[in-house]
Amino acid sequence: MKVFFISACLLIAGFSSFSQENVTYQKPPQEILTLADYQRAPSVSMDSKKEYMLLTYRNTYKNLEDLSQEEMRLGGLRINPVTNISSTITYANNLKIGTVKNKSETQVSGLPDNPKIANISWSPNEKYIAFTHTTSQGVTLWYIDVATAKATKLSKVFLNANMGNPISWYKDSKALLVTTLATNPPALINSKEALPKGPIVSESEGKVSQNRTYQDLLKNKADEANFVTLATSKVDKIDLDGNRTSFSKTSGLFSDVSFSPDGNYVMITSIEKPFSYLVPYYRFPQITVVYDINGNEIKTVNEVPLNEISPKGFMSTRTGKRNMAWRSDVPATLYYVEALDGGDQANEVPFRDEVFLWEAPFTNAPQSLLKVQQRFAGIQWGNNTTAILSDYWYDTRNSKTYLINPSVNGAEPKLIWDRNYQDKYSDPGSFESKKNDFGNYVLTIENNKMFLLGDGFTKEGQFPFIDEFDIKTLKTKRIYTSKLTDKKEDLLSIEDSKKGDVLVMLQSKNEYPNYYFRNLKTKKITPITAFKNPFKSLNNVYKEVITYKRNDGVTLSGTLYLPANYDRNKKDQKLPLLIWAYPEEFKDKNSAGQTTQNPNDFTFPYYGSFVYWVTRGYAVLDDASFPIIGEGTTEPNDTFIPQLVANAKAAIDAVDDLGYINRKKVAVGGHSYGAFMTANLLTHSDLFACGIARSGAYNRTLTPFGFQSEQRNYWDVPEVYNMMSPFMNASKMKTPLLLVHGEADNNPGTFTLQTERYFQALKGLGAPVRMVLLPKESHGYVAEENIFHLLWEQDQFLEKYLKN
Repeated sequence: MKVFFISACLLIAGFSSFSQENVTYQKPPQEILTLADYQRAPSVSMDSKKEYMLLTYRNTYKNLEDLSQEEMRLGGLRINPVTNISSTITYANNLKIGTVKNKSETQVSGLPDNPKIANISWSPNEKYIAFTHTTSQGVTLWYIDVATAKATKLSKVFLNANMGNPISWYKDSKALLVTTLATNPPALINSKEALPKGPIVSESEGKVSQNRTYQDLLKNKADEANFVTLATSKVDKIDLDGNRTSFSKTSGLFSDVSFSPDGNYVMITSIEKPFSYLVPYYRFPQITVVYDINGNEIKTVNEVPLNEISPKGFMSTRTGKRNMAWRSDVPATLYYVEALDGGDQANEVPFRDEVFLWEAPFTNAPQSLLKVQQRFAGIQWGNNTTAILSDYWYDTRNSKTYLINPSVNGAEPKLIWDRNYQDKYSDPGSFESKKNDFGNYVLTIENNKMFLLGDGFTKEGQFPFIDEFDIKTLKTKRIYTSKLTDKKEDLLSIEDSKKGDVLVMLQSKNEYPNYYFRNLKTKKITPITAFKNPFKSLNNVYKEVITYKRNDGVTLSGTLYLPANYDRNKKDQKLPLLIWAYPEEFKDKNSAGQTTQNPNDFTFPYYGSFVYWVTRGYAVLDDASFPIIGEGTTEPNDTFIPQLVANAKAAIDAVDDLGYINRKKVAVGGHSYGAFMTANLLTHSDLFACGIARSGAYNRTLTPFGFQSEQRNYWDVPEVYNMMSPFMNASKMKTPLLLVHGEADNNPGTFTLQTERYFQALKGLGAPVRMVLLPKESHGYVAEENIFHLLWEQDQFLEKYLKN
């Protein structure tokens, strides 16, 4: 039997002593364990005709054995060097084929023993489903015949999945293009044992190069050599009879493979040297080459240099061709974008980006399609005369949507919407798409009409809708609005606009989300799935979305939970309150005051929230609004602390005014930027009895070139960075705090060191603080042992410092 230990540091309030413990893994109280130890329902994917669905089953959690596999961290990747696939991947362990009409389920036969399934991909004709299975030696290729629900192993050769999904279907659905391991790769270098051949030297040539703090970067020549060994692959063709032929003439560091819509061309992007120790692999030099179906080189269509230099601001971008992809509505045409402002958002120019089209076989020069005033945000292709293009600008939160005619180069785009993309109440929705003859998704166009599916957030609540959009007049007509008030209805896709059939998902507080067909004409609802509620112990818990005002008039909201046995009429028991939140930046008060919470969302407790504790006698305000607003030329973070405190006070006042809580017993918690929020609230206010901060960053001088939505660097506004850093204000913090962090955090900026150094500062200054480092965990936590222990730690902490 294995016994695992977790290191935890504890400083008890009121004492000057400090103790280091070895704590065996614990499980939370039964009320919480009942909710945490549940069976995950399968995920569902369907073919475009909605005849078949694939049910994919996964374990609820990983375990420490999964996290203890061999791992190498190179160029922003985390790789298992034995199996040659990401060490962070979550596998499926079972597959079933369902028929939509009669709602039957068939177990897929022929699956490997102890399946570790990933990279699931439907074939273009939707008769087959490819997937990979990871053995102890490597990644193997399999496929399922959907009609017979039978799985077959296609090849003994091992795939290389270190750079992502290693499989792509040929357009005829008779074969797959796969990245396989290079022949006779060199042995990996043990960096700890290999003697260095010289020092590591970095040099700046005096150019501005402002990069965020990245994790898992290359550090030395040994890392470079190992990156090449693990990223190098061949591209092979494997047909459904298992026959394998070489496609690529040579090996390479292939990072992306994609077929043209007609299937006659293949575009392959490869990573090139020189590598960088400052940025991840996707900012290394790249070359993109188009080949014909037989693997003959047609054209090098893009060469991207090393991208270490980053001008200030989120809207700055690299120069040269970017966003290169196949146009989905024609046989074989690439589109790409080039910056007209030198990639620097500080340059004042009439147009920021230019969009080009380039038709295969690329013997003619690319043609300019149009120029946009803001940064390119994307295109939805429809047909030869219809496409939807959007641009945006982060500083103003502005987004524009245009109707364009892609057959006329330089044609003036027709403006459809010019709006604040943070304004959820005015969101027009997303254009519906369908598969075309190439098997690609394009805009649904019928009789010069298109369709929009919207979330339908309003002041009165959420009412999803379908609009008909007239291509000629650019006007919309509402054809359906969900009127449900006891359930939430998500509109997923229009299956038949003439018949009025729509695929929807319905859920309520106690009803697990399930798929249905709704007929807009007959109002008939036909169920497709019947997943059960695994959290029945929450059925009688009270749930309500409450709205309230901040001291400056901004409307805030949160989802309030009260224990099942709590009498809301008598209110003779004053409950301790837990607030869970995450700050968001806005440029206007109107958008900040909008709510996207729905009381009919299914109550799905998970380790990342406080909802569990409603079963332990606490009131919980989940997802409380914490907007940080900076209107005009004022940046949100200029007044971060006072706005943060005002948000917290408004939340406590709102629940206290309802008569439910003891406002002297309030705790606050958050993850990542929410942890940063928590530490600041305990430092700069006396509103809370204690706090829980998980996987946060507490010293902003360690993220000097920006963080979250802050575009200014430390040297621009040192006072803002220092004011916002709990570490810099550690001497003010005297409120009990539980600090939690994954030992192997992979998120930019939230190095585990952030929590360790903050804990040491608080400990040295006499603050009551406990630190828990979860072994093997990254930014999000996945191992069952760690998650259960985390819930136990939080429960013990709250019982000690809040309830009692």
